[in-house]
Amino acid sequence: MKKSMILLWLYMIRAVICFAADPAEGFWLSVDDKTGKITAGWEIYQNNGKLYGRILSTAGYPQDVKAVPCKESYPGFPVPGKVNEMPVVGTPWIFGLTMDKAGQWSGGSVINVQDGTMYKCKITYRPTDGKKYKTDTLEMRGEIGLGIGKSQFWRKTTRQEAASLH
Repeated sequence: MKKSMILLWLYMIRAVICFAADPAEGFWLSVDDKTGKITAGWEIYQNNGKLYGRILSTAGYPQDVKAVPCKESYPGFPVPGKVNEMPVVGTPWIFGLTMDKAGQWSGGSVINVQDGTMYKCKITYRPTDGKKYKTDTLEMRGEIGLGIGKSQFWRKTTRQEAASLH
């Protein structure tokens, strides 16, 4: 009986660990690296072991704007249809990332909806440390290749705030 209980507890603990959310998942505010202004509210989530990100609201733009600057299609884009006819809000512009370790993802893509450029994407969760990171931060890095690219540092937020920008 004791062995059965111990095995049951071990399986339960393992199940909880396997289904625990990655620290990169959640709600984030993207911040323009030049102006420091909030540009969009994002939801970062997992689906079938891959990491995705969709815009929940945008700052300074109508919420029903289409991704007109984008191409009709992109390799690996997770939604069928013409990308340049899709709404900016609600579409997964970050897609296909695989986990390197908890809080660190790579091997996917991000599309800049303002100009239609697709970049290789890496995401790294940076926990609050009281020094460099005053709040939980998500480093979202877009690269064109050979490590050439730039990072944005996004702030952790709530679903409500991420979805209510105007």
